[in-house]
Amino acid sequence: MSATTNTTGTDSAPYPPSSRVGRANSDGIIDTTPLLPSGVTRTASADGENGIQRSAARRQGLREAARFLRHAGSRRMMREPSMLVRETAAEQLEERQSDWAYSKPVVFLDILWNLAFVAIGVAVLILSRDERPNMPLRVWVVGYGVQCGLHMACVCVEYRRRRCRRRRDTRHGSSASSSQHGLSNSAKHLESANTMFSFIWWVIGFYWVSAGGQTLSSDAPQLYWLCIIFLGFDVFFVVFCVALACVVGLAVCCCLPCIIAILYAIADEEGASKKDIDQMPKFRFRKIGNGEKLPGETTDRGIMTECGTDSPIERSLSSEDSECCICLCEYEDGVELRELPCNHHFHCTCIDKWLHINSRCPLCKFNILKNENEV
Repeated sequence: MSATTNTTGTDSAPYPPSSRVGRANSDGIIDTTPLLPSGVTRTASADGENGIQRSAARRQGLREAARFLRHAGSRRMMREPSMLVRETAAEQLEERQSDWAYSKPVVFLDILWNLAFVAIGVAVLILSRDERPNMPLRVWVVGYGVQCGLHMACVCVEYRRRRCRRRRDTRHGSSASSSQHGLSNSAKHLESANTMFSFIWWVIGFYWVSAGGQTLSSDAPQLYWLCIIFLGFDVFFVVFCVALACVVGLAVCCCLPCIIAILYAIADEEGASKKDIDQMPKFRFRKIGNGEKLPGETTDRGIMTECGTDSPIERSLSSEDSECCICLCEYEDGVELRELPCNHHFHCTCIDKWLHINSRCPLCKFNILKNENEV
C-alpha cells in the first residue's frame, strides 16, 4: 500500500488531519458541533460535563453508529494512495489502448471502414442524381465524406509516426526530429477539429432529415435512407464508446485486480521479469491487535517479518498502512507481502502481476529496473 511507518514524507501517505480528527471523534465522544471553533467546543463540553455523564447509554449507541458509518465511508471513498494506484493504472491502460488503436490490423480496418463509407456515399450520389430533395442532403453527404477522408489522413500520419519512432528506439534510441513532432501535432489538432466538426455536422444532418419529413422519403428516397444510415452508425459508435469508457472506468475503480489480470495475460516484455521480481524482499504479515482501537491504544495493527533470511527484519504497520491499495483489501494474518525499493508494500499476488506489466511502482512510479523515479 504505502510506505512503512519508518519512512517519512509522501511515502507514508497518512490520512489528512481532518480524517484523524474524524477517527478520534468517532471512537470517543461524537462532536455534535463540528462547525464551531475548537475553543468553543471545549468550553461547551466542559460546561456540559454532567449532562454527558447522564447520557452514557445514548453515547454508546452513537459510537456504534459512528463506527458503522466510518466503515461504510471507508469503502466508498478511497484514500489518496489507492487513488494514485488507480490513476497510474488508468495511464497504463490508456497507453495500451493507444498502442492497440494504432496497430497495423486496427489501422487497416479503420481505413477500410471509412473508405467503404466514402465509396457508398459517392455511389448513392451518382445513382440519385435525378432526385430533388427539399433539403440539401447532397451537401451533407459530401461533408460526411470529407470528414472520413480527413480522419483517414490523420490516422495514416499518426501510424507512420509511431512506426518510425519504434524503429528509431529499437536501433538508436534517439528522439524524433522537430519536424516530425510538428507534423504529428498538426495531425492531432486536425483530428480534434474534425471530431468537433463531425458532431456539429451530425446535428445539422439530423435537423435536415427531421425537417424534411415524409417529403424526403418520397422525393429523394436514396439520399434520405443514406443519411439515416450514416446518422444511425454515428449514434451507435458514440453510445458504444461512452459505454466502454464507463465500464473501463468502473473496472479501474472497483475491480483493479481484474484489469491487472487482463493486462498480465496480454503483456509483452516491457515489465520486469520473474527473476527481477523475486530479487525484492518478501514479508509475512502478522496481526498484533483485534477489534476496534480504544482511546490510548497503539495504532500499530501488524508486523511485517522478512521471509527467507536468518536475521529477518521486522517492521510495524499502522492500521492505515495495513491495506493493499491495489485490491483495497486489508492484510490478513499470515499473508505474504512484497516491499519495493521505494518502501511501498503490497500483496505479493497483486504487485507481482503489476510489475510484470509495468516495472514502475504504482504509487510513486519508481522504476525497479533502473532504480530511479520516473515522472
